[in-house]
Amino acid sequence: MNPDSGTAWVYRGLRVAFGVLGIVALAWIPLRNLHESAFSPANYFSYFTIQSNVLGVLVLLIGGLADPQGRRWQAIRGASTLYLLITGVVYAVLLANIDVMLTDRWINDILHRALPIVLVADWVLVPARARVELSPRLVASWLVYPVIYGVYTLIRGPMVDWYPYPFMDPRINGWISLAIGLIVLLGVFTLLAIAIAAVGGLARRRTP
Repeated sequence: MNPDSGTAWVYRGLRVAFGVLGIVALAWIPLRNLHESAFSPANYFSYFTIQSNVLGVLVLLIGGLADPQGRRWQAIRGASTLYLLITGVVYAVLLANIDVMLTDRWINDILHRALPIVLVADWVLVPARARVELSPRLVASWLVYPVIYGVYTLIRGPMVDWYPYPFMDPRINGWISLAIGLIVLLGVFTLLAIAIAAVGGLARRRTP
């Protein structure tokens, strides 16, 4: 971000504002249900939605308060954008009519709709000054976390008899259907990662 630009501080202020809004949304359910016996903090933080939003909030706050410009930080920005885009797309396609614990509509809208849009818009409107070019290595590095998350969920699920999402539950789908579905999702995530890297590169080249 160009520190001499008149809009730079506006973008930074918006980052902080949306970061704070994300903190409120993320903290609302645990604070409201902490003393309920049915509420499990471990399960709550095992949702991809929650994990991706935690990372997104951190990226927004750090970007707003410090605005780092290094290549590694820009790669983290891109990864966070990808994960929240995955959250928004998967929710819209597979989970919009399913109870995923977020029964408060405003929280649901913030975590599944608003923050994904904010991160994507920030990635496009405030392009990285450090070079972040589309490459197989970059895409593969961004996909490490979703793969680890999938492995974690499938290992933890039988241990606690709980899965965060129906499409990741082998008790519902069977292992063959589950494997096919996860392979398809990985392909979709790869395309989204390529799109995020490519759009970031184009936005950077448009910047004088």
